Amino acid sequence: MATIYEVHPFTPQKDRIEKIKKALKAGAVMLYPTDTVYAIGCDLNAKSAVERVRQIKQLSNDKPLTFLCSSLSNIAEYAAVSNEAYRIIKRLIPGPYTFLLPATKLVPKLVMNPKRKTTGIRVPDRPICFTLLEALGNPIISTSAHITADYEDEAPIATAKTENIGKAELFDCLSKLVDVIVDDGSDPGYQVSTILDLTESEPIIVRRGLGWEAAAAWEQE
Repeated sequence: MATIYEVHPFTPQKDRIEKIKKALKAGAVMLYPTDTVYAIGCDLNAKSAVERVRQIKQLSNDKPLTFLCSSLSNIAEYAAVSNEAYRIIKRLIPGPYTFLLPATKLVPKLVMNPKRKTTGIRVPDRPICFTLLEALGNPIISTSAHITADYEDEAPIATAKTENIGKAELFDCLSKLVDVIVDDGSDPGYQVSTILDLTESEPIIVRRGLGWEAAAAWEQE
């Protein structure tokens, strides 16, 4: 059974964050809240944990995984960011956006799209996410814990459907599959992030999710 850590939504307790960090460094998989939905995640560099995330979500190795970064400069470590992409990302982060970008060598092969050599990166607007990223010192895998067929990195969770259920049911469904559950008091969200493909000269909205109107604002400029 997973260990549940209740954390303050705006000022997460340092001792609890430290325990979660140590678990992630040791290869734990966690369920945690983002600014869109609850996500299943782990340390980007913990290979065994990434493999477990794939097993939980029933994802083959050719399906890319999104991960969280703490800032634009942090994104630039893991992705090639063009001037146009820089301008768009700077305007939108932090927020409910996933940016598809060419991956650098720091992105593990188990995470990126093996054919396109691209990766999906987010900078969420959520204190718990920033606190965990700062404590861990590495990006965190982020794949939604509810079912949707809209995006290539989403697949039904093996044991139970989790769409349109409450937090208690979600925790119950996943408590035997993950090691850590982070609870900041929020209920599960069901509105996905907006996905922007920034790999070409012209940005493309791949999926309209939260905040897509702001993401499309460059078309008016």
